[in-house]
Amino acid sequence: MPRRYLVLAICCMSLLIISLDVTVMNIALPAIRDDLGAPVSGLQWTIDGYTLVLASLLVLAGSVADRVGRRRVFQTGLAIFTTASLLCSVAPNLEALVAFRVLQAIGGSMLNPVAMSIITNTFTEPRDRARAIGVWGAVTGFGMAIGPLVGGFLVHGFGWQSIFWINVPIGVAALILTALFVPESRAPHPRRLDPVGQLLVFLLLAAVTFGIIEGPGAGWSSREILACFGVGGLALLGLLRWEPRRAEPLIDLALFRSPPFSGAVLIAICAFSGLGGFLFLNALYLQETRGLSAWEAGLWTLPMAAATALVSPLAGRLVGTRGTRLPLLIAGSGMALGVLPLTWAGPDTAAWPLLLGYLLFGIGFGMVNTPITTTAVSGMPRERAGVAAAIASTSRQVGSALGVAVIGAVLVSGSGHAGAWILVGLGVGVLLLGRASTGAWAREHAHTPPTTALSR
Repeated sequence: MPRRYLVLAICCMSLLIISLDVTVMNIALPAIRDDLGAPVSGLQWTIDGYTLVLASLLVLAGSVADRVGRRRVFQTGLAIFTTASLLCSVAPNLEALVAFRVLQAIGGSMLNPVAMSIITNTFTEPRDRARAIGVWGAVTGFGMAIGPLVGGFLVHGFGWQSIFWINVPIGVAALILTALFVPESRAPHPRRLDPVGQLLVFLLLAAVTFGIIEGPGAGWSSREILACFGVGGLALLGLLRWEPRRAEPLIDLALFRSPPFSGAVLIAICAFSGLGGFLFLNALYLQETRGLSAWEAGLWTLPMAAATALVSPLAGRLVGTRGTRLPLLIAGSGMALGVLPLTWAGPDTAAWPLLLGYLLFGIGFGMVNTPITTTAVSGMPRERAGVAAAIASTSRQVGSALGVAVIGAVLVSGSGHAGAWILVGLGVGVLLLGRASTGAWAREHAHTPPTTALSR
């Protein structure tokens, strides 16, 4: 095997544990609630505490890796993530579990964008790089889709703590192989760090997510919740004013002048909001409403896992031959139609419409990753690969956090059927955004050079 394909395999190992970790938690939520006495908001924080910190630090991790060395940062992330996984498995209470999940996210933030940067700098030929990104997208979809199945097996057989054990051998193996085979690399001209921008990003995401999760319990008009949304709004305004004034901003806002790039970010937020909300809602529906065990609930999602695993490589081929439009249209349609059965599902709903829905949702989600990644990475120079990958990854994690926060809030305030209709709307959003961002006007403005420090 050529060395570069071994490097790709090592990077995909890290991606697999990250992807699994995003979704494997959902199937364990009822067991965690029963064991630790967690309310719905507590269950939301076990997921969003992770995704929130991950989303906040991805861009910073990519920039640091470009500066100090991608292999060094990648190894550090593997070590932190693996150690934090062990700590999660022995967490004595909900507060400790959320804290260790935050530590996991700190390590995880050093894996996704840095691994993509390593891949982009290893595969320098455009055709080879496109194939490598296709494999990357397939592993992402596969890992996230099989999470409920793997989680169901582990929770049923060994308890919720076991969902974190799977990360340890993979993480240790990836750490050793990285030291042996992954070359060190840095950007020729790394960006300066932007601590003010980093703080504003964290405040924006944390304040909005906290407000959505805690809103049903504290009251939407309470001072606490209004203050959260106020802080989020001020942080957003601060970003819009601060970032354009920097020669090397944390987030290059000028990139969003390109309709395809902006479309890819919005599609990622909608798609991963849909995935995060769907997995959260479906796990509680199958185990609490239908009374299935964790293992049975995982088996029910097998059509989704199989469809995503099979369709993800096909999405890479379609992007290479037909562009991003067709995969995005299939993605939005599949995700919207796949959630429809949950809009009327009850304890005695027939199995076939639900299983058909899982199949359609898996097809839709399997189609969405590669178009997002392709657009985001092609939107920045190769030497900024860490930052480019981080923007795409950040939009995914922001979507996941918002999906869990919103659907959880709807569950507390109303019914699961209302949450399912929101998920249908997100699928329609992917469809419409995919159509708009790949149309004639979007293509015409796609190559407008951004007026940033990178192009000056």
